[in-house]
Amino acid sequence: MIPLPLARIAEITSGALAGMADPRAVVRGPVVIDSRAVEPGSLFVAIRGDRADGHDFAAQAVEAGAVAVLASRPVDAPAVVVGDAVTALADLATAVCAGLPSTTVIGVTGSAGKTSTKDLLARLTARIGPTVAPVESFNNEIGHPLTVLKADEDTRYLVLELSARDAGHISHLARIAPPRIGVVLNVGTAHLGVFGGKDAIAKAKGELVEALPADGVAVLNADDPLVAAMARRTDARVTWYGRAESAAVRAEGVTLDDRGRAAFTLRTPSGAAPVGLRLYGEHAVENALAAAAAAYELGLPVATIAEELSEAEPRSRWRMEVTDRADGVTVINDAYNANPDSMRAAFGALDALAGGRRRFAVIAALRELGEESAALNEGVGRLAAGAGLEGLFVVGPDAGPVLAGAGAVADGARSATRVTHVADAQEAAAALSALLVPGDVVLVKGPRAAGLERVAATLVGGDRR
Repeated sequence: MIPLPLARIAEITSGALAGMADPRAVVRGPVVIDSRAVEPGSLFVAIRGDRADGHDFAAQAVEAGAVAVLASRPVDAPAVVVGDAVTALADLATAVCAGLPSTTVIGVTGSAGKTSTKDLLARLTARIGPTVAPVESFNNEIGHPLTVLKADEDTRYLVLELSARDAGHISHLARIAPPRIGVVLNVGTAHLGVFGGKDAIAKAKGELVEALPADGVAVLNADDPLVAAMARRTDARVTWYGRAESAAVRAEGVTLDDRGRAAFTLRTPSGAAPVGLRLYGEHAVENALAAAAAAYELGLPVATIAEELSEAEPRSRWRMEVTDRADGVTVINDAYNANPDSMRAAFGALDALAGGRRRFAVIAALRELGEESAALNEGVGRLAAGAGLEGLFVVGPDAGPVLAGAGAVADGARSATRVTHVADAQEAAAALSALLVPGDVVLVKGPRAAGLERVAATLVGGDRR
């Protein structure tokens, strides 16, 4: 973070110093919302959440080394008191970003693959300059400014992930850190219930390209018609990636190894190079191409891009994490989140990785699908029951449509899959652990709220040596 005295922070946020705060005291970072993450020189932002109120930890944060607290009400500690801490956090990040004219901001959005693409792109930009990127999926109105505030005068690239939970969200995030390069991955069915349809989702995702300056670059997926249509919504130059012949950066000759990892030729306007991904699932190709296209616009040679993509390991947890137990059981932990599109990708990866081995899956009903929820969850059940599984475990009290879809496949004599409904992750892990034998493969995939990462953790910890 750029060092700032409390007087300047109060000015930026329209706040008032309180609690014996020294206006000359300097915040050097990091800016945090968890008092356990405080370091000497920190600014602790007190946010009231569903489970805890950060104001209750203000004194603890200062004792741990925070210079002051950014608070929405007076606290028992030196503070900058503002009308709303989240708004003030955004104002502070906006001011810091505006003070970094040498930093190139790159925004990534899409219905699926944002975090994986962001991780790949941050690896690529780090080859040519100091880079700041979000931890995990810090992509909302709190995580986004927290990431921006990690940047300082040495930061050359700020790679940001932008999430949309409603119309206008991406526009808001783009105002905090105006992007010069905007990458749009896809328009899928995530948050369908919030937006009401894919056209509305496309409108929200397209706010990223609308925020680009005329001398910026929109990196668009040539294979997704709703993304391709966004070219008409920006004054920036457009470059295309994908598998289509028309894409400037494209993948040719895609193959999968026996672990479901893709290899292809990366083709660019200035040449080609071979890529062999260490990431699992064919859907990783699109994420790699998006990152490659943005990096190519920054001047990285195609050979360097291919080298970095080929060496990249999964960086963010619970996204296609593949663990081989010593007894031969393979656990695929893709439990960070789920929507119908990512479900299809995950089962595709399972099919490629499992080969002829016995396969199991633990899933849960998808959320935020609106009026189409029942039909889409039935589709998930049909997908799972038709995936050649030995056993399917469906978790949670809202599993009815998933079970109905799976049952329809089984009743049609197209599947030998045994379908089991379990109450929670603990029950799923216990039931599955009793069935696994060496050589089995298990996919764990569901919405974040289902907590299915606990299933994967139990299975990985249950290694029979």
